[in-house]
Amino acid sequence: MSVPFHVGSSPGSLGCDTGNGGAPRDLRGPLPECELVALVARAWHDGATLEGIRRTAPFIPLTGRFEVPDHDPVRLTESEWRGMRQEADELEYPWQKTYQALIESAHAQPALRALYPFTSHWVLRFSTTTRPRLTVVGPCLTANSEGTYGVGRGIIDADLGRFATAHEAVALAVRHLPAGLDPIALGG
Repeated sequence: MSVPFHVGSSPGSLGCDTGNGGAPRDLRGPLPECELVALVARAWHDGATLEGIRRTAPFIPLTGRFEVPDHDPVRLTESEWRGMRQEADELEYPWQKTYQALIESAHAQPALRALYPFTSHWVLRFSTTTRPRLTVVGPCLTANSEGTYGVGRGIIDADLGRFATAHEAVALAVRHLPAGLDPIALGG
């Protein structure tokens, strides 16, 4: 399978994105030597496993995202949740605790945990298919900087409600899921 690969860097750091429309959570970390970027990109291009990339560039902490060799959609969904939860735990923003509470509360709900999670502009969304072709279902969830949580039909407005707790917001999101959703499937 061919996967696009984009590398970006800033002084002392490296970010890689597979171009799948998501946040660059698959590879990230400090960059001790610029020439190692080429080695990582070449290893990825040549089809190296993530374990092979780990050996090539041990300075990059891999998140586990995409480490599903058989592309099983259930395992890809579990991997995406793991990566999202790790990212929420490691954020260095003033609203990190609010965002992490939202991610953890959503993950605790079996109906949402069974769906493929993704974010756009820090808005939590869900799909019945994995990347790259997402089939979006249900409302959007937001963790706001003032410590409240929103639920809406779109990423801009919390038109379904604002709540003091992540649990309340997630409960409403579950109630707004369509009935009879199919099991998670590969998205193309």
